[in-house]
Parts: sequence; structure tokens; C-alpha cells
Amino acid sequence: MTEPQLMMAGLPFPAIDPVLFSIGPLSVHWYGIGYVVGILFAWWYGRKLVTTPRLWRDNTAPMEPLALDDFVLWAALGVVLGGRLGYVLFYNFSFYISHPLEIPAVWDGGMSFHGGILGTTLAMILFARKRGIAVWSMFDTIAAGVPVGLGVVRIANFINSELWGRVSDVPWAVYFPNGGALPRHPSQLYEAALEGLVLFIVLALLVWKGKKLKKPGFIAGVFVAGYGLSRIAVEFFREPDAQLGYLFGGWLTMGMVLSLPMVLLGLWAIWRANHAAAKGLIQ
Repeated sequence: MTEPQLMMAGLPFPAIDPVLFSIGPLSVHWYGIGYVVGILFAWWYGRKLVTTPRLWRDNTAPMEPLALDDFVLWAALGVVLGGRLGYVLFYNFSFYISHPLEIPAVWDGGMSFHGGILGTTLAMILFARKRGIAVWSMFDTIAAGVPVGLGVVRIANFINSELWGRVSDVPWAVYFPNGGALPRHPSQLYEAALEGLVLFIVLALLVWKGKKLKKPGFIAGVFVAGYGLSRIAVEFFREPDAQLGYLFGGWLTMGMVLSLPMVLLGLWAIWRANHAAAKGLIQ
């Protein structure tokens, strides 16, 4: 398809203000709301899981609901600090090493999911050990609700006209305000669908129908592997970060490189959970 044809194929970008509302100098962005919604939903859903004993091994939940109330602050710190440091290290290290005072400026954008999950994982390990909670069951409890937050944040990425996809002639391609003259894949919405809606439904079926919380680590493994596979798939449609481009002179992106270990780790966690359950091991 020629360039003029491409320019006729796309959809206009919806007129949605990235700022939900402002009070004086304070502006509340959809992006920030996405993180708040994600953390609060994971907290609420986690409480629902631990107050349903039949879902767990020996019909005994691994923790009291109050523990999740206390974990909210830990989770928020893990997500924000890990997400920011992950972006600095994985995606724009050369800039931040030259401008270290810009590292705390999260309000200017720049968060990495892979860094966020590392930060949250560390927070879960430390919190679980401090409270005497089985670490794998802690992972499962939190992982089951995380996809909702991922989906909401990806929609916020779309509203912000950021992290858009590659140039495309599909009928649903979008003209992003800062994406150049040609329409692009709305890859943020692809991620919202796969990492958010689809992954949440899969995990919910495994939790409520499959009773997989009785196998500590299984749900966390499916979440990690599922996210990794979803991210790798969408990376074929997403425009690589300008400062990185394609790696090794080919088609690989940083998102793919960081997601492949997640797939392998998730598959290992699933195998471990099944193996331990078959052997009757206490976890």
C-alpha cells in the first residue's frame, strides 16, 4: 500500500485529555489513576481469595486479610521504585547516567513493568518472611489480581499517546498525535486485551474452577509465563523505544529480551508446583 493510501486507512485519535482533573497546580492523570486502581484491585481481590478457605490447600488460607491491608504500602513502593529503576537500567541508562537528578522524576514518565515486577517480588519475599507467610502462596495471592491493573495502565498509555505500535494499514490503525504522519497499530490496546483481560480470565478460571491455589506457585507461574508470552507477541506490533531500536541488528526488542526469561521462569514455577503437589511436599 502506498503512503497516500496508508494516510487514508487509519482512525483519528480520540480526544481524551490525559489529565482526569486538576485542582489548582495539582493535576491527576489517567496514568496515575491506573496504578492506584491496579494496586487497590489486587488488594481487594487478594482479600476475597484469602477469605475463601475452600480455594486453598487443607481449606486453610495462607494469611489473614489484615496482612494484605499492611502489604499495600509495600506493594506500592515495590511497583514505583522497581518500575522506575527498571526503566532507568533497561531502557535509558545512558541518559540517566548523565542526568542522575532526573531519575526520581517519575512524573515525567518512564516506568518498566519488568522492573516493577522485580520490585514487587522483592517486597513480597521480604513481607512474607517477616510475617511468616508461605512465599509461593503470597506470590499466588497477588498475581491473581495483577492483570486488571496491567490492563488499566495500558489503556492509560493509549490515552497518553505513548508506546504506540508500528506503522500499519489495518482498518483499526490509529493516527497518534505524536506518532508521525502515518497510522499505527494501537499496540497499547493489544496489551490491555492480552495482559489484562485475557490473562485475568485465565487465572480466574484456574483459581475458581481449577482450584490451582491448592498448588502453591502454580498461579504465579501462569501469570509470569502468560505475561511474558503476551508481551513477546505484542512486541511484533509495538514500535521499539527510539533510544534502543531493534537489538543485535535484527527484529529483537528489549521487551522480548526481558520477557523470554519470564516465560521460562513461569514454566519452571508451574512444573515445580505440580511436582511438589504430586509428591505431597509441604510448601
